[in-house]
Amino acid sequence: MKAVGLVVEYNPFHNGHLYHLRQAKQRTGADVVIAVMSGNFTQRGEPTIVDKWARARAALANGVDLVIELPIFYAVQPAHRFAAGAMRLLAALGVDTLVFGAEHPEWDFAQLVSAERAFDQAGFSKYNATFATQFNEQLKARTGVTLVDPNDILAFAYTKANLQNNYGMKLLPIQRQGSNYHDEEIIGKIASATAVREAVQRHDLTYQQAVPPTMATALAKQTVVPAWSALYPLLRNQLIQAPVSYLATTYLMAEGLEYRMKEGAQRSTDFASFMKYVKTKRYTYAHLLRVSLYTLLQFSQAIIANHEQEPYLHVLGFDQRGRQYLHDVKKDLAMPLITKVDQDLRDNRLNLDYRAGKLYQLFTPVEQDLKHPPVIFN
Repeated sequence: MKAVGLVVEYNPFHNGHLYHLRQAKQRTGADVVIAVMSGNFTQRGEPTIVDKWARARAALANGVDLVIELPIFYAVQPAHRFAAGAMRLLAALGVDTLVFGAEHPEWDFAQLVSAERAFDQAGFSKYNATFATQFNEQLKARTGVTLVDPNDILAFAYTKANLQNNYGMKLLPIQRQGSNYHDEEIIGKIASATAVREAVQRHDLTYQQAVPPTMATALAKQTVVPAWSALYPLLRNQLIQAPVSYLATTYLMAEGLEYRMKEGAQRSTDFASFMKYVKTKRYTYAHLLRVSLYTLLQFSQAIIANHEQEPYLHVLGFDQRGRQYLHDVKKDLAMPLITKVDQDLRDNRLNLDYRAGKLYQLFTPVEQDLKHPPVIFN
C-alpha cells in the first residue's frame, strides 16, 4: 500500500486542513493517509484546544487513515527539531511522500538548505537578537529570501531533515488557502486555527462554519478552554520553590534565563505579566512558552536526550485501511508500535507523554494515556 504522510497539530481540525488532506490524496493517489500529530501541547508549548483523542477522531472522520502521536520530546520543539522528529516517525512507517502546506510552494527549499551550509557561524553572536532574526539576515544576503511564515519555516525544516537523513522522501508543498496563519477573524468557510480558537474563547459560534461537524461537536462540548493562565499558578510555584541550580538544568534553559524567570514569578501574579517581564529581544515568545512547559513538567536536558534515543509509534487511532497498513508493516518496523499504555510504558518509555497528559487533565476528565485504547473509526 502506498502511504502519504502529513505532519499536523489539528488545533483544531478545520476546513483548511480538510482541503490539505484531500489535496494530499488527490495529488499522490496514495492508498493510505498517515498523520503524525502532536499530543496535548503544541510546538509553541501551548495546551491544545481539545485533547489528542478528540482531534484524532476528527482526523479519522475526515479521511485520515492512521494517526500516530508525535512524542512531546519532538512535538514541543523549535521547527527544525519538530520536523526532524516527525519525519523520523514517517520514515519508520515507510511513508514515501510528505505533503505539507506552504505560503510559497514555488520556492526551491533544497536550494535554501544548501545556502545555509555557507552561513558564517560567527554571525550568530548578537545577544540582543533571536536566532531566527540572525538566520534570516544571512539567508536573505545569500538568496534574497526570508523565512517568516510558519509553514515556510517548516517546509525548510522538512527539506533539511529529508536531505540530512537520506530518507529519499518525496516532498510535496501545497499552497495555503484562505486566511493567513495568524488571522484572528473568520470570514468564509476557511479560517486560521488562531481565528477558530479565538472564536471558541469568545463563545462566538461563527467558528462552526470553519470546521467539519466532528470537530464542531468536540468544541461545543469543551466547557473549559485550555490556556496557560490556568497553568501559571503551578508554574509560578515551581519557579519560586525550586533552587536556581535546579532550574538551570531545565531543557533549553540557558544564558541565565532561570534567574529572570524566577524573578518574574516572584513579581507576577498572572501569566501575561510574567511573560511581559521575562521577554527580551533574545528570546521569542514561543521559546519562553516551551521553557515554561519544560519547567512545569520538570524536563531536564538529560531526560530529553535519553528519551530522544528511544522513539516509538504510539497509535492514537485508525480506520480499516490504517489497520491493514499497520498489519502489513509492523514486522519491519524499527520502532516499538504501541496501541495501549501499560504501567511499564507509563513509568519508562512513554513517561514524558504520560506526565504531559496528566497535566492536561486539569482541563478534561478523560484519561489521556494509561490503558486508553486507540480510536477505531469504521
